[in-house]
Amino acid sequence: MIRKILQKLPTPFGRQTRQRTTPQVIAASQHNLHPRRISRHAVSVVEQLQRAGYEAYLVGGCVRDLLLDIVPKDFDVATSATPEEVRATFRNARLIGRRFKLAHVRFGREIIEVATFRASHDSDSDSENLDDSELSRQSESGRLLRDNVYGNFEEDAQRRDFTINALYYNPTDGHIHDFANGIHDVRNRQVRLIGDPVRRYQEDPVRMLRAVRFAAKLDFDIEPHSAEPIFELSELLHDIPPARLFDEVLKLLMSGQGELTFELLREHDLFSPLFPDTEEAIEANPDYSLALIRQALRNTDLRIREDRPVTPAFLFAALLWPALPERVKALEDKGIPTIPAQQQAAQELLAEQCRHTAIPKRFTIPLREIWDMQPRLERRSGRRADQLLEHPRFRAAYDFLLLRETTGEQTQGLGDWWTRYQDANEDQRRQMIRELGSEGAGKRSRGRRKRKPRAPRTGD
Repeated sequence: MIRKILQKLPTPFGRQTRQRTTPQVIAASQHNLHPRRISRHAVSVVEQLQRAGYEAYLVGGCVRDLLLDIVPKDFDVATSATPEEVRATFRNARLIGRRFKLAHVRFGREIIEVATFRASHDSDSDSENLDDSELSRQSESGRLLRDNVYGNFEEDAQRRDFTINALYYNPTDGHIHDFANGIHDVRNRQVRLIGDPVRRYQEDPVRMLRAVRFAAKLDFDIEPHSAEPIFELSELLHDIPPARLFDEVLKLLMSGQGELTFELLREHDLFSPLFPDTEEAIEANPDYSLALIRQALRNTDLRIREDRPVTPAFLFAALLWPALPERVKALEDKGIPTIPAQQQAAQELLAEQCRHTAIPKRFTIPLREIWDMQPRLERRSGRRADQLLEHPRFRAAYDFLLLRETTGEQTQGLGDWWTRYQDANEDQRRQMIRELGSEGAGKRSRGRRKRKPRAPRTGD
């Protein structure tokens, strides 16, 4: 499938980004990056590497965000020092990664990530310090499996994904080094790939997701030549390990711009490879499915903006819920009772989903409990309501019930009943339970058919 997709595409696809062999150097007086907003530990790492004789710069998202007057979440450093040389320079450093080996320098709870200058995978740059198993490798679709070919400053800039992430800041003199016109794209609010888009997406299909994430996060547009091949190449995401896609989904949908990100994913046909069953449910029942997912993402975005806790379990429960009812109904039609049918359908749906986006058990377990409690919330007679109220997952299940009702699902006032029940005292709760019993009895009496009187028996 992937090979057929690639054969259909012309190469190169559209215009390539012009790359400089020498950087444009923007002096401190020509940009608005404020040094006081930079982590002192990040500055310390850069200065210590420079004193040791290596080139070193702050790079990537932290530089981009500072130019946009956004407080960076973390700070990355690019250097000519190899990971082993970084570890020898800092006692508080440790090496991580195999696909992309780098160093973490820890200062208490803050980690400064230090990466060695890389070259493109087909570069002739010196890599004598690595054995063949550690050098760059590619899959048949063009995806880079490892990327440990070390290069120089210029090569490192040219192999980065987007122009806005190829900006290098030297805190020593305040200069920004720009090899790919990244400053221009920051000012024009554009996400643009460096190099031929098709080749860059082949090397790492996750770049398509990153383009969408940056566009949503920064309120940028994806530059047309970078956006054009995404629709045709979206199925390359099937070649990405599901565990990695889970991490990317968290970044996409739990960074405060989830609703906008969702719309962009669907616009570029990137949602279907991540959630194929949900996409089918959206096509079958778009009004309900889209309303529920959008409302869940809207609620998540609001909680993040208010610095309130969010859990992936609840969000994934909402993302996958539209695909569940038809599966449950199919099992009920076979004679399986509702609750066992829902449990079996949930297990099958999650097993299929994890082949695309591998949701860890620490999230699938509470997710299933939220789902399992939905039909149980309808069963409130006797002591059941109190037992459900004491369940550790009750609040999440109750919130999920309200989400379903908000998006038009009919539950005969179940959400309002549980809202009142939580606020009621003991006597009021018992009365609410008795009223449920009388309502049920009334319904049964109204629905009961009168028997015809028996004819009197006559003797033989």
